[in-house]
Amino acid sequence: MRSVSRVSVPKRFRRGTIMSLAAASLVMLFAFAAFVVDVGYITLSRAELSVASDACAMAAAQELTEGYRNGLTTAQIVTNAQNSAVAVAAANSGTGQASLLCNATRDLQLGRYTWNAATASYTTTWGATPYNVAQVTLRRNVTNSTLADKPLDLFFAPVIGHDQAGVQRSGKCAMLPITGVKKIPNVNLNILPITLDLPTWTNCENGNGSDVYKYNSDGTITSGADGIKEVDLYPLSSTTTTAGNRGTVDIGSANNSTADISRQIRFGVNDQDMSYFGGKFDWSSGTIVLNGDTGLSAGIKDDLAAIRGQPRLIPIFTSVSGPGNNANYVITKFVGIRILFVQLTGNQKRVIVQPCSYSEPAGITGTTTIGTGTVYGPVKLVK
Repeated sequence: MRSVSRVSVPKRFRRGTIMSLAAASLVMLFAFAAFVVDVGYITLSRAELSVASDACAMAAAQELTEGYRNGLTTAQIVTNAQNSAVAVAAANSGTGQASLLCNATRDLQLGRYTWNAATASYTTTWGATPYNVAQVTLRRNVTNSTLADKPLDLFFAPVIGHDQAGVQRSGKCAMLPITGVKKIPNVNLNILPITLDLPTWTNCENGNGSDVYKYNSDGTITSGADGIKEVDLYPLSSTTTTAGNRGTVDIGSANNSTADISRQIRFGVNDQDMSYFGGKFDWSSGTIVLNGDTGLSAGIKDDLAAIRGQPRLIPIFTSVSGPGNNANYVITKFVGIRILFVQLTGNQKRVIVQPCSYSEPAGITGTTTIGTGTVYGPVKLVK
């Protein structure tokens, strides 16, 4: 019977095999570590750009709010939005840079963010005015750049032929139109207790009417056209299609006194006033009926003059029933206006206002169309 003998492997050979395996394992381990480090760096950079771009978009959108509130021109609003986006980017560090870069003309987009009833979604149209949306894109992907938007320099990937990586992130912020207002405790609502009929308002929005007063960015009002049509709130104007129907409305208890109306004109509607309506007006769910009084008293002349140029909400009515202080106004919405001229004595009684878009902190945003006097809620991040 043949015997089988075991072949002996030299110890030197076995040691060499183990060393080869260990070396291969270390290479794989280092490669994996390099991959983790570079991927982590890229992921962190994306997150840092996302946070910063959101902040830049928020700052730019806030300038839209301030621009409408202060009656700035479109060019002024664009400049301020660009400056704010650039400044906020520079104030943020990240992606290995002490200061991030926003190129004002390349990285900021402004446009209109409107509700599309057909698709039941919001649609963005870049470059369309009036602006209510801002998007800022921050980059680390600009080839051959030596600035803070240059591509990321990787740590270990150059070993396998990848020296750099490009990343960018965008933030988008919009002012959405309001379909209601909800009382903030101890903060008065800037609602003017005077109502205007819908046909006259629509006619003004469509670009019809006079344009003889100009609201300037420094808050002054002068003679001259500013491209925004005007309308007369006075009930018996010769251009009024519903003569005698316009007047004051009771926001609070019925049959508000002149003192109540004067207080609300100057200082806004308070908590007690709004408690009669559950603390809010929401016209998205239907019309609102307000008791009122047809006509405007000369007793509120000084109060109206005191708020010239300041943005206010006013209710728009579709119909009115009942005479005098028993009038009931059917309100379909509230819009933004600013008073330009007041004269409630003599033969030429007038209260001239123009549409005014602005942001209302107490606004309830919803899905509605945007017009000349649209009032927006606070700015918010959107997709």
